[in-house]
Amino acid sequence: MQNIIIVNKKINLAEIKKLASETFGDMVKGVADIERKIIALGGEMHADAEEILLANGSVQANLWGFNIYPEQSPENFIEFHSLINIRPAQNNRSMNIESKEIQNSIKEIIQSLIV
Repeated sequence: MQNIIIVNKKINLAEIKKLASETFGDMVKGVADIERKIIALGGEMHADAEEILLANGSVQANLWGFNIYPEQSPENFIEFHSLINIRPAQNNRSMNIESKEIQNSIKEIIQSLIV
């Protein structure tokens, strides 16, 4: 499994860019725990970061996948697209996070942690 970090305190954008360079070049996969207000970043698949958070005490229903493009403008910085987001039981039937409330929660968490 590739380098995955749990972010529960501020991290600078340079560290995100370094993670991106180690995996996809321009993007880092991430998973947010919207209850605990932490994120896991890195890895080849969102499921890898999800697994790390679950082992660290997170609850599946609170975990949502996203991608960060550290070189992009603020409106294109975060993409809410991941296989782990397909959850018919939680009214999310696609890979995109359909709930604006969940999207906003993730944006707030990311903005509070990445400086």
